[in-house]
Amino acid sequence: MSIFRTKNLDQMLADGRKPGGLKKVLGPFDLIMMGIGAIVGTGIFVLTGTGALKAGPALPLAFVVAALACGFAAMCYAEFASTVPVAGSIYTYSYATLGELVAWMIGWDLLLEYGLATSAVAVGWSGYFQHLIGGIGLHVPVELSAAPGALPGVKTYFNLPAMVIMLFITAMLSWGVRESTRVNGIMVVIKIAVVVLFIATGAGHVDTANWQPFMPFGMGGVMSAAAIVFFAFIGFDAVTSAAEEVKNPSRDLPIGIIGSLVICTILYVIVSAIMTGIVPFREFAGALDHPVALALTKAKQDWFAGFVSLGAILGMTTVILVMSYGQTRIIFAMSRDGLLPKRLSSIHPRFGTPFLCTWIVGIVFGLIGSVVPLDVLAELINIGTLAAFCLVSIAVIVLRRKRPDLHRAFRCPGVPVVPALAIAFCVALMAFLTTTTWIAFGIWLAIGLAVYFGYARHNSELNKTAGGMPAASAAAVK
Repeated sequence: MSIFRTKNLDQMLADGRKPGGLKKVLGPFDLIMMGIGAIVGTGIFVLTGTGALKAGPALPLAFVVAALACGFAAMCYAEFASTVPVAGSIYTYSYATLGELVAWMIGWDLLLEYGLATSAVAVGWSGYFQHLIGGIGLHVPVELSAAPGALPGVKTYFNLPAMVIMLFITAMLSWGVRESTRVNGIMVVIKIAVVVLFIATGAGHVDTANWQPFMPFGMGGVMSAAAIVFFAFIGFDAVTSAAEEVKNPSRDLPIGIIGSLVICTILYVIVSAIMTGIVPFREFAGALDHPVALALTKAKQDWFAGFVSLGAILGMTTVILVMSYGQTRIIFAMSRDGLLPKRLSSIHPRFGTPFLCTWIVGIVFGLIGSVVPLDVLAELINIGTLAAFCLVSIAVIVLRRKRPDLHRAFRCPGVPVVPALAIAFCVALMAFLTTTTWIAFGIWLAIGLAVYFGYARHNSELNKTAGGMPAASAAAVK
């Protein structure tokens, strides 16, 4: 059937090299900073408390399990990104291997995942920002401090700080990638310094008695915690969306993907071990939105609380920046393929960015973050990412069989074992997500199917090239 037609890889690479496209300005350091910028944020500053309640002192092990799922998937991402350095990440890879319908559905999935991730983090940013300025006597009007219904018993209408940070990030991205990565790099250095300072400050206050029993809820508790703290690793895949703007993608993309993941995993394991060593894990129940601050209070290091708030604000800012960037590049790729309106892939003549697409994304998800409570936003993010990781792992196996002759600057080791392990870990984590999350995810995918058959399938550039022919004829076009 035509819904399983695939794109010609050679043509995809040629399109990515056409003049007038995205500017190639990024190097390996930029990519590592981008990856760390996307990863270190809400996870390390917020989710460590929730994870500790499920895993107990075994929280570092939960981070290791989540990191393994990401690590196996990262190997697959690195092979694809270095082989097919084209904007669009897993959407593009799926289009080349698994077919148009699968590519559309995963692209549709990523639109929601990346968009809600930016909205959710913007809400978290707003909370930390208001806490920080409150310390110097400044306050946002209550009516403009949160989404409707977000604060029980308080009448709120709009989360103004969340909207402001989204518009600020949107402006940065629309002006240029090089400028955005410079700002991102500065903020990443500051927030990593805050994390390292926490490690240095807290290490001397660890009481090993708090690590006993190490695994109070068994391996099931560790897996449940891993399914939650997995959110802390979301973002390294956004590095692959920059493929078309990298100077030497065959070398730099694997360095950026794997390097950022390794650095963040080490930081997460150390920080979570210190936190559970300072605070008996059950005490995190009263401080789920500020577990790091609780650990500092317990260690009688309140002087450091302001630095933690600053680190959290900067951490969340870089997450919004990179996730917004990744989303706009996926929309750019889908638009260029005709699956979304063509105007979304137009490039600004001066800034060299998808200007219109960037502003639409910023305004829409800024408004969502301003009027939808955080707990509603967070439900779909993890399951969408895990589904994407499964697909990229499958795609590596498929492409190895279909195109064994293709030059691969980086080869995922142990194919098909490593991709199979990635799939197994991701499916295992998905099994620990709630039924509500699965239902909501299914509804979003059903809407995506309707849009595909109502619009995208008929407007696809591949459909025009193949003249709407079935798969056998479309294959001849390749």
